[in-house]
Amino acid sequence: MTKLTHLDQAGKAVMVDVTDKRDSVRVAVAQGLITMKPETLSEIERGNIKKGDVLGVARTAGIMAAKRTSDLIPLCHPLSLTSIALDLVPKPERHAIEITATVKVTGKTGVEMEALTAVSVAALTLYDMAKAIDRDMVIGDIALVHKEGGKSGTYQRTAAK
Repeated sequence: MTKLTHLDQAGKAVMVDVTDKRDSVRVAVAQGLITMKPETLSEIERGNIKKGDVLGVARTAGIMAAKRTSDLIPLCHPLSLTSIALDLVPKPERHAIEITATVKVTGKTGVEMEALTAVSVAALTLYDMAKAIDRDMVIGDIALVHKEGGKSGTYQRTAAK
């Protein structure tokens, strides 16, 4: 079994020491889905939600969240992210919006948590902005789908598990 990196020899939580790691370009892509009633998706696509531009606000929230990940997750390193892109794509056949976050950095540690945080907060923002018309929305399927850079190299998620 692989050793957990955020535990010391006594089993106490610690921030991983990355002092001796070399800087490299690191990329992480995460995805998630928020499903909703078909009419809710239609209202979002037409821009008829009273709170405003749902997709634009959710995209901005996801970007802001990626930048603040170390404030939210105690053992994450604060990073100077070099790129954050969020795509929110309506999927009418699934009555859903697919959220994809791509985060990049040149640094000593990866950006998986930043990408996952961006997707999560974008989904929560979508829920918040449309909950007045649909409290049955479901946020799910949030996963790391790709990462590259660093000592462990490239990871590509195969099939949904």
